Amino acid sequence: MTRLYWRLPVFMRRSATVVLTQQGRDHKDNCTLKNCFHSTIVARRWLLLVFYLLSMGCGDDARDKRKVFRYNEYTGIASLDPAFAKNQSTMWPAHQLYNTLVEINDSLNIRPSLAKRWEISEDKRTYTFYLRNDVFFHDDPVFPNARGRKMVAADVVFSLSRIIDPRVASPGGWIFNGKVDSLQAFTALNDTVFQLRLVRPYQPILGILSMQYCSVVAREAVEQFGVDFRSHPVGTGPFQFVAWEEGQGLVFKKNPRYFETDSAGNRLPYIDGVKISFKDSRATEFLLLRQGHLDFINELDPSFKDEVLTKKGTLKKEWEGKLVLKTQPYLNIEYLGILVDSLNPLVAQSPLRMKKVRQAINYGFDRRKMILYLRNSLGTPAESGFVPKGLPSFNDSLVRGYYYDPVKAMGLLKEAGYPNGRGLPLIRLLTISIYADFANFIAKQLEAIGMKVQVEVVQKSLLFEMTASSRVAFFRGGWIADYPDAENYLSVFYSKNPAPPNYTRYKNPAFDAVFEAAIKETNDSLRYRLYQKADQIAINDAPVVPLWYDKVIQLLQPNIKGYQPNALNLLELRRIRIEDR
Repeated sequence: MTRLYWRLPVFMRRSATVVLTQQGRDHKDNCTLKNCFHSTIVARRWLLLVFYLLSMGCGDDARDKRKVFRYNEYTGIASLDPAFAKNQSTMWPAHQLYNTLVEINDSLNIRPSLAKRWEISEDKRTYTFYLRNDVFFHDDPVFPNARGRKMVAADVVFSLSRIIDPRVASPGGWIFNGKVDSLQAFTALNDTVFQLRLVRPYQPILGILSMQYCSVVAREAVEQFGVDFRSHPVGTGPFQFVAWEEGQGLVFKKNPRYFETDSAGNRLPYIDGVKISFKDSRATEFLLLRQGHLDFINELDPSFKDEVLTKKGTLKKEWEGKLVLKTQPYLNIEYLGILVDSLNPLVAQSPLRMKKVRQAINYGFDRRKMILYLRNSLGTPAESGFVPKGLPSFNDSLVRGYYYDPVKAMGLLKEAGYPNGRGLPLIRLLTISIYADFANFIAKQLEAIGMKVQVEVVQKSLLFEMTASSRVAFFRGGWIADYPDAENYLSVFYSKNPAPPNYTRYKNPAFDAVFEAAIKETNDSLRYRLYQKADQIAINDAPVVPLWYDKVIQLLQPNIKGYQPNALNLLELRRIRIEDR
């Protein structure tokens, strides 16, 4: 059964209250008027259709009047509470509904958002943020007269404190672990000044504050709805919540009091709303795009890539003018992980314990051919380090990785005591179904140098459980940036980190020393050089087999103007326009 959530506009809410007052009296012994009001709305699902007609329109005629951006989330959306924005499906709607103190621009630099500016103390442990004084929460019945109040510094304190509150159990709790002062992490000095205190200097903290976890929410809504805040969001973002029928659709409308304007002084956003559907088939999603019922799809199902794209990753001629292809370097690396914990029995009995065997795997297959034929060139062969292309610190001339060299791979196997692979036991590689083709490609090429690799496909949840508990020696992995700093990737190799993120259980004191120096360094150029040095140390030890640096791949209708993808693959709708067809 689906559940229905919505919010009535003021003129409808008043009339509905009159209708429901008698029902509230009838049930006064069993529930409050508020609860009866909520349950009655749930029961009267037909009102949702009326609301769609009034707020967003239906059919082509209504769409001509209302500019509504439509996309599909085939994985579903678990929550609209930013404290639970742990994946792309929840981060995208959170980005529309809320704001953070700072945000990331197209060049992956930090820029102001709710904070106009900030100061950093001389000891680099205290950050003072000066907030805008013109930001209001969305209009909502939780406020007096249903009018959204002004956001103040106390709201920032409340919102960030929620993330580390064990009662909330936010999956983002880790972002402040060991970083913020445990006694006085967050302080409101007055309504427009917020202060954050660190235990020690930690340069990536601004990037962390840009994450959706750190969105500012309305205390009144959280306290009134409790766990149901997931379906009653109240933020300050460019769009505000209208209706959600789980499994069917989710609608946002333009926030008329949103604080941002363009260079000409026009208030953002330009469009009237956003409508999200939940078709769970990628084939259906692509069909809806072709038919003009969706404005956008993210990624392209492998079964359609050869129909739409050339091997060079461009749009085929028959699709030109019908769809627009957008690509962008994506802060995601796909890789194979190798367990290197010498105390683990799996490692003690495995040839993968030997660095030269791990290096032989890295040299033993052709990344370029793999990307050309299996990805239609949508991605960059990972021939540098673990830090992907797109980050400011990426430099493939300074960090040298692995390329296809079967002669070198066979030489390394010989040095490891396995000439032509003789005596080398079978190696199991665990992956999930959508990456099986890549794993089989690698296994086939490694067979040519004498390595026998058996590919085993398992469920994603099982693979995660096995890698987190160090019960698999060779596995497929991927790492998407939480914030645009190389520290986020290199933390995968930091010995003091558990699994996750250190799934390989890699430990090298030389790496740790450089990594720790990097996260304290405030000079960007010097920090990048330290990141590159740490990356090279890890890549030389080969606890991972980098496969490719990813790309954002998106298809849009031609009448969507002003849209640009970004390296974090965060759906940005504030400045798009929808032209009439």
